[in-house]
Amino acid sequence: MQKYLYLIIISFFLISCYTYQVKKQVDTTTDNKQESKKTAVSANDNSTQTKSAIAEPAMPINIQEKLAPNKNFKINVDGKAYKIIVDRWESDSLVAHSVHNPKKILKFHKNQINSEKIAEKRFSQPIADIITVTAYAGIGVLIWSLLR
Repeated sequence: MQKYLYLIIISFFLISCYTYQVKKQVDTTTDNKQESKKTAVSANDNSTQTKSAIAEPAMPINIQEKLAPNKNFKINVDGKAYKIIVDRWESDSLVAHSVHNPKKILKFHKNQINSEKIAEKRFSQPIADIITVTAYAGIGVLIWSLLR
């Protein structure tokens, strides 16, 4: 019984409610298609405008706007993953420091960073709910075993 109690306590120290999540890019092409259907129904004269709205590609992601200062990110640079806290931008270079080693300063050019794999550290509600339910179940089992 004591082994299981220690195992449960240790597992709570290893679990975090914060995870690195990639922001989903808003798909503007589906919005343009819906708008084009509405305008095509209302007037046939706008058919050239609706075709141009459908053909518009999604806007490119601006890395400098995504990587805001004083936030935690997980980035992929030349195939290697880094967990960083952004300090500032110096023209086209990102100046950051490692999460686990604040003294280690890292510099990356914006072309080195894979913009599709930028993950921001965020609170994860489902993980927090799982931890809460597990804690309540553990307390319930502990009380049940003490009363038995």
